[in-house]
Amino acid sequence: MSGIAAFCDRWGVEELALFGSVLRDDFGPDSDIDFLVRFKPGRTPGLFVAAQIRRELADMCRRRVDLVHRPTIERSRNYIRRKKILESARVVYAT
Repeated sequence: MSGIAAFCDRWGVEELALFGSVLRDDFGPDSDIDFLVRFKPGRTPGLFVAAQIRRELADMCRRRVDLVHRPTIERSRNYIRRKKILESARVVYAT
């Protein structure tokens, strides 16, 4: 099992996707990596556990990461931001 698959299995991740500068030409050495995550039903973490998940993902990537809950983006009133993120996201793991 790959590192990402094991990570997702351990934390109950249903889908993990990249978005933002990591997928564009402006990604640089100081850029963070933006992840869009959807958890399996009943596995959505609280704030403390979400911080642990983000820290582990940052350690795996050796870079700062932002972890964004996909349902939050899907419900966002900001149509432009929602459309931009969801249309550009590239899935790296899905069950």
